[in-house]
Amino acid sequence: MADIEQTVVIESIDQEGRGIAHHEGKVIFIEGALPGERATYASYRKKPSFEMAQATSVANHSYMRVQPKCIHFGVCGGCAMQHMDSGAQVAIKQRILEEGLARIGKVTPENILSPIHGIYWGYRQRARIGVRHVLKKGRTLVGFHEKRSSFIADLSRCEILSPKISALIPKLSELIDGLSIRDRIPQVEIACGDNVDVLVLRIMEPLTGKDEDKLRAFADTHDIQFWLQPKGPDTAAPFHPPVAPQLSYSLPEFGIEMPFAPTEFTQVNHQLNRVMVHRALRLLDPQPHENIADFFCGLGNFTLPIARSGAQVLGIEGSAALVKRAVQGAEHNGLTANTRFMDMNLFEMNEETLAGLGRFDKWLVDPPRDGAIELIKAITPDTAPQRIVYVSCNPATLARDAEVLVHVKGYTLKGAGVMNMFPQTAHVESIAVFSKE
Repeated sequence: MADIEQTVVIESIDQEGRGIAHHEGKVIFIEGALPGERATYASYRKKPSFEMAQATSVANHSYMRVQPKCIHFGVCGGCAMQHMDSGAQVAIKQRILEEGLARIGKVTPENILSPIHGIYWGYRQRARIGVRHVLKKGRTLVGFHEKRSSFIADLSRCEILSPKISALIPKLSELIDGLSIRDRIPQVEIACGDNVDVLVLRIMEPLTGKDEDKLRAFADTHDIQFWLQPKGPDTAAPFHPPVAPQLSYSLPEFGIEMPFAPTEFTQVNHQLNRVMVHRALRLLDPQPHENIADFFCGLGNFTLPIARSGAQVLGIEGSAALVKRAVQGAEHNGLTANTRFMDMNLFEMNEETLAGLGRFDKWLVDPPRDGAIELIKAITPDTAPQRIVYVSCNPATLARDAEVLVHVKGYTLKGAGVMNMFPQTAHVESIAVFSKE
């Protein structure tokens, strides 16, 4: 028996872009509804204290509501906020950051940093998209997963991918559909650089000679490079053309070119990454006489710009492969004299290990979603830097770590703000600066 649809007034919005309302003592999270609107909804998940629902209709449209640009919005799970004005998206993300700091961290920044904006469409330079041959449709689908589903969305284009890659989606679908191993290609990884666009095919079986010919012709026609990945990420290798420009992105302000492999982690939004690095360096204010640590350094996205200032920098990362790439990046940019890199599990940091690294004037911390709590807890008066710039992809763990930094370690939260790295999605990227000065 189908649930009876209910109508409620949306009171606020959560960090996933869902409208929040109350009905019969429960909190209702409603996809597709905005504050102030009257939404009729159908629940798809029910718990004793809350329900997850989809709006079936809305009235009293919010001033924030806009027409989604993508024809697949609402089906494809890649975006959550296209129905919301871009400026409102940023304001909501800023509110999520501030509320998280106050509620979880019990801290208030002395200054709210102005949000960092960039382009809102066609910004995504990296993505992993699924592949599946669907018998009922009689063809192979290439795209992101549908919302709340393992099915692949039937995409004709994607408005947040780079325009060139977006236009290739139907053609890529046709190409894979014509391969002998179409059922043994589960995903395509996309990596766009300044000089080359790479598509990495995850292949579970070898290609035939005819398959290889088709890939070569596609690559030549559409000016992309195919890589093949038969097993784990470290098995990915160039296929055609065998010789192509180096995959890289640049940080022109610092005269840096960052080579990377298509399966290695880099920021998906190269344009906003440049602005983010500029802000981080401005907040960190590295000086030539200083000794600085870059924790969770990756391939050196912050390490090398810091080194360009003349400071001595130690980059630490848990991935040996990324450390190797960071060393190569330092060599490529002529920065080996004032950079060092280490492979270390920062989630197992303790006071003794941290003390063994030496004393640093400043830290740059850019952890994954889990945050950097063990590193933060390991700080002692002897190892405490004067300033910490913390780049976060999860406002909840930033707030948790901020509570320790401020209320236990004696830092002041000088400023915090959001960076709209992922427009049209609910993802919140932020930056904060802590000081003992």
